[in-house]
Amino acid sequence: MRKIIVGIDISKEKLNVCLLEGVNIVHEDEIENTVTSLHKWFGQMRKSLRCRMDEVLLCAEFTGRYIYPLTVACHEEEAFLWMEDPSRIKNSFGLVRGKSDPVDARRIAEYAFRHLDKAVAYKLPDKELASIRILMSSRELILSDRKKYEAQIRDQRRFMSKEDYAMQAKIWKSIVRELQRRLYDVDKRVDELVAANERASHQVELLKSVDGVGQRIAVAMVVCTDCFTRFENARQFNCYAGMAPFTYTSGKSIYSKAKVSQRANKHMKALLHLAAVCVATHMKSGEYKEYYDRRIAEGKHPMCVLNIIRAKLVSRMFAVIKRDEKYSRDYTRKYLEKNLATPLQFS
Repeated sequence: MRKIIVGIDISKEKLNVCLLEGVNIVHEDEIENTVTSLHKWFGQMRKSLRCRMDEVLLCAEFTGRYIYPLTVACHEEEAFLWMEDPSRIKNSFGLVRGKSDPVDARRIAEYAFRHLDKAVAYKLPDKELASIRILMSSRELILSDRKKYEAQIRDQRRFMSKEDYAMQAKIWKSIVRELQRRLYDVDKRVDELVAANERASHQVELLKSVDGVGQRIAVAMVVCTDCFTRFENARQFNCYAGMAPFTYTSGKSIYSKAKVSQRANKHMKALLHLAAVCVATHMKSGEYKEYYDRRIAEGKHPMCVLNIIRAKLVSRMFAVIKRDEKYSRDYTRKYLEKNLATPLQFS
């Protein structure tokens, strides 16, 4: 049984902490957001409260890169750290007015005390996966900047003199070339890190056997799912990526048609959308294209059909990982030959 509950509000420079023993606040503090400061604070806490680390539960909101010092310190101290979704904590507060970092720490501690049975220990990802995740984030920034300057080259010709445009275009093109070189370097380093991780490399090769899944989508899937350990099945991932439709009804009232939620990993959703468009509209033949053309002919909305295809792609990616074998288009016949030693007898 956890004796001490610690709520932590994380910001860039500092951490606000609130310690609960039962329902009573026993201590509040402000710590510099560094690994060294956290180790020092852990030692002071154990000494003042006379507790062991296995009697302490720390709860904080997952706030991206700012959690790094806390996760490292907790890993080295062997502390139970629960990184919860910020939206869940916020929605649990009910009607509130005002906020501050110390108040948020108290609310997080209260949330952890009330939902102790839902606590899940945070585990540091593999070193290679953590590095790949950072590089993938940098890759998105580079792509965003490249698109911005390419748009300037395309769109600004009509709105300035030829001399001014020539000067500006020269600058923009040089920036695009440099961004392209940096993008190449990032992709090369990502591929090296994937190759260095045996499990990730194997899973990437399995995923690439699925139609429409290339190197970048396969790597993104492996990193996003922590080598397919974060999600139990494809349905959970589809919900996470914003591809699972939900209905909105009450009694006899239907507020809207079933639609996907905006609470989603939109980066993964965009990557999977590109894969779905590729297999459904750009390939000359194939089951996806046949399915897409048939459903469009039936009057189905194109985006609805593409969403179904995205979900099919995710299901097949999870299937190849679960079976640990590459995707086969003739799977049914091979399965029957493998599992039915004798022909079926019908009476």
